[in-house]
Amino acid sequence: MEIVVPDLGDVHEIKLIRWLADASGLVNAGAPLAELEADKAVFVVEAPSAGRVRPSVGPGASVRAGQSLGQLEAC
Repeated sequence: MEIVVPDLGDVHEIKLIRWLADASGLVNAGAPLAELEADKAVFVVEAPSAGRVRPSVGPGASVRAGQSLGQLEAC
C-alpha cells in the first residue's frame, strides 16, 4: 500500500520534516509515520493499515499532495 501526502487544501509548498517510524519497522494502522510542514504548520501522516514501512523520500524533501512517500508492505 502506498503512503501518500494528504491533500492539505490550498497549500503549495510541503516539506517532509522527518519519519516517525523506523525504516523497515513494523507499524499498526493509525500509527504516526511522518511529519510534514506546510505554511508553518506541522501535519502527521498516519499509517492507513498495519505493515512494514519502506520510505522512498528522505527528510527535507519538498513534496506535493498525492505524491508517494513510500510503501507500507503487509506482513
